[in-house]
Amino acid sequence: MTAARADHRPALTERTSLKARLAAGERLYGALLRLPSETLVEMAGVAGLDYVVIDCEHGPADMTALQHHMTAAAARGIDVLVRVGTSEPALALRCLDLGAAGIVHPHIDSAQDAHRAVEAVHYPPLGTRGFATYSRAGRFGTVSAADHVTASRDALVVAMVETEKAVAAAGEIAGSEGVDAVLVGPADLAADCAFPGTDVIDGLVATAHRATREAGRAVMTIVAGPEGVRDAERAGAQLVLHNMAQVLMDTFRSLAAPASREEGGRPS
Repeated sequence: MTAARADHRPALTERTSLKARLAAGERLYGALLRLPSETLVEMAGVAGLDYVVIDCEHGPADMTALQHHMTAAAARGIDVLVRVGTSEPALALRCLDLGAAGIVHPHIDSAQDAHRAVEAVHYPPLGTRGFATYSRAGRFGTVSAADHVTASRDALVVAMVETEKAVAAAGEIAGSEGVDAVLVGPADLAADCAFPGTDVIDGLVATAHRATREAGRAVMTIVAGPEGVRDAERAGAQLVLHNMAQVLMDTFRSLAAPASREEGGRPS
């Protein structure tokens, strides 16, 4: 009688999820990447950042490239959140199947919008996400359905508040079951308000953040540099997100500036 074959599958490498780390009170630091670059993902992991947000709303949404980014992130032990477009549950599903740690949903204006965002991320009964274990997130069918469902509950749901209407409903949005964090989109908020002074936008942002904290949810804040990080920390943000397009552009401009000063203009 042939002996039963030993299970040679490699053990799962357990890593504490972003959701669990937020629940434990950690402050997490990440980078918003609009430029497709696996190298930037790797560099973020090597540098010790906790997560990256890959922007598929204002950046490319190529799923093959996204899988390469996920693979690079896994190799460096850094989590990936993906910002999808407005009302794109099909894209959210594919990102999660690839192994995204969560989804950032733009233009959430109400509790109803928040509910739909949560539904797109989670399996029943909390959501309506299509079920599959043969995806990358399910280790290509090598985990049980029960284990896959349990792991999926750690997926982070970030709701973006980007209008005056959304700011007024921020407490209801943040308090919706399944929402983990709120990110105010200052650019869209300013556009919605016809580009008023910064003091008006700052006041609306503070209102949304206060409502989010009162609902017991985490605040995510986009920052452009070290000074912004300190301000975000003082304001109680739990998820600090570096805008890498601005960081890189500021860096390039600082590199170009010395030549301009010395030669009276841009080098030929």
